[in-house]
Order: sequence, then structure tokens, then C-alpha cells
Amino acid sequence: MGATVTTANNDEKTWGGGHNEPLGASYGKMMMWFFIVSDALTFSGFLGAYGFSRFKFIETWPLADEVFTHFPFMHGVAAPMYYVALMTFILIFSSVTMVLAVDAGHQLKKTKVAIYMFLTIIGGLIFVGSQAWEWKNFIKGEYGAVETVGGSLLQFVDKDGKRVALADFAVKLPEQREALTRSHSTWFMEDAESQPSFTVAEVQAGFKAHPEILIRTEKLTDKKKKTVLSREESEKHLASAKYVVEGANLIRNEYGNKLFADFFFFITGFHGFHVFSGVIINIIIFFNVLLGTYEKRRSYEMVEKVGLYWHFVDLVWVFVFTVFYLV
Repeated sequence: MGATVTTANNDEKTWGGGHNEPLGASYGKMMMWFFIVSDALTFSGFLGAYGFSRFKFIETWPLADEVFTHFPFMHGVAAPMYYVALMTFILIFSSVTMVLAVDAGHQLKKTKVAIYMFLTIIGGLIFVGSQAWEWKNFIKGEYGAVETVGGSLLQFVDKDGKRVALADFAVKLPEQREALTRSHSTWFMEDAESQPSFTVAEVQAGFKAHPEILIRTEKLTDKKKKTVLSREESEKHLASAKYVVEGANLIRNEYGNKLFADFFFFITGFHGFHVFSGVIINIIIFFNVLLGTYEKRRSYEMVEKVGLYWHFVDLVWVFVFTVFYLV
């Protein structure tokens, strides 16, 4: 952190104790550090809870390589973790441009500060947009699965162990939904949007007509692979199916243990809110730079303070990325 331009009178007024600033930091920087430390403890608690839950349900925890396989404009192409890695690179690169903006501010170079701040904002917007796109795919799902009466999740694979989507084998049976009447209108209107593409009966009928399809459970083997059942075992498990699951929400998800989706939405959403807030703050600072506000003060300390927040957001994502996607 570089030195900033302050006056002795301002120091006395702010700190109320002589001319020495605690730890050599101004009041604004010190308050930013207090916020960062408290926020770091919050994220630590969330990630700690995630780690505990994952360890407790390790046998049914989803595999990240099978969940995050999408890449924009490459529909149907399996690209595990590629786009998440690209998102991470963009966010880290935006941290580099923020460092350059702070350095330019120390040198009182207004134009360079504006350019690097603009690049930082663009990087943040791309990351937030990418996270929204990832959420969309996570919620929508790709293959679908069924949940049994006991709460177990059943996924479908071919004889080579490759996932098979419900749409590839489920058959359409005659419509069985109740007609819209005055006594049933509330149920119909509220439940219509949440209805899956297929019913349990349609999945069971399609599975019976395709003997080459097998079922795998959510439980992991010693080799960290999902357990694939024999045809006979598959039919037995499918007989107890209760729900058709497509995508993920806060109630159930097609990828594995339900807690995974809960933690994913909460932690990545909480971090995404931080990034979005940082982008808004950066935009405000950016326009102040263009207006020459900090040039008149002969100090770009505000750029440095928002830079501390931005670096913190980037660092937190490194931990979230490691915990959710790599470990």
C-alpha cells in the first residue's frame, strides 16, 4: 500500500490521538481492512460448513467433472471445468488490472487509472454474467434422473458407463393430467411450470424398452466412480422411483446429494453478490476518476481502497473454486 496525501489536522480529527496513524494506514483503509477480515470469517464459516457436509456425505457427493461440463456455443460437447477455469482466469486478470490502476494512481496518471479501472469493470461484468450462465445450466440440468421413495438418486448410463438423458429413451404415454376445473384450478396453475418433461411411468416404460440402458446410483466406489448396477438390479431400483428430477433446486437435484445444490447456490451466490457490488463501486469510482475528483485532491486513495476489496473478492473465489470444483 502506497503512501497517501493527508494532513496532520485531518489525522487528529479522524483518530483523535496525535499525528500517528495506526499501522501507517489512513482511517478509510483501516475500516476497509476491518470489513475484509470480518467478511473473510463469514466465508470461512460457509466453506467450513460445506467441507463438513461433504465429508459426512462423501459417498453420495456429486463429482464436479460431471456437473460443470458446459461451454458457451459448444452444446453437446463435454468440456469439464473448462469454462469455470476461464471464469477464474478472467477474475484474476481483473485483479491485475486493478493493481495497475492503483499504481497509476500513485503516480497521479489519470488516464491510465481510468483505462485500468475500465478493464477491471469489464472483467467483473464478464465474471458475473458467466456465473449467471452457469447457474442457468445447473438449474436446467442436462440428463435428468429419478428419485426413489427412500430418497436415493438413480441416473441412467449405457453399457460403456456414459450418461444417457431421459429424453433419449423415455416414451410419451397418453396424457394423464387432470383437466382444469374450478375445484382443481389452483393446483393446475401453480404446478404446471414445475412439472418435469416426463412422468415416472414414462421413464419406467422407456427403460423397459431399452435393455441396453443401466442404472447407476449416487454412491461412489473406491475408485471415485458412481456405482453401476446390473440390469436386474436396475429394474428393481427403478420400481421404487417416486420423482423425476431435472436439473437442481433447493429441494432436490439430479447430480447427487441435495446439500450440494444448497451450498452451491448459497456460497457462489453470496460471492457473486460481492463481485456485483464491487463492479458497482468500481463504476462509481471510475466516473469520479473521469470527472477529475481525485486529481483535484492529488490523491487516488479511493482507488486503492476499492482495490483492497476487489483483491479480497478474487482471493475468496480462489478458495471457492478450489473447494467446489477441484477438491
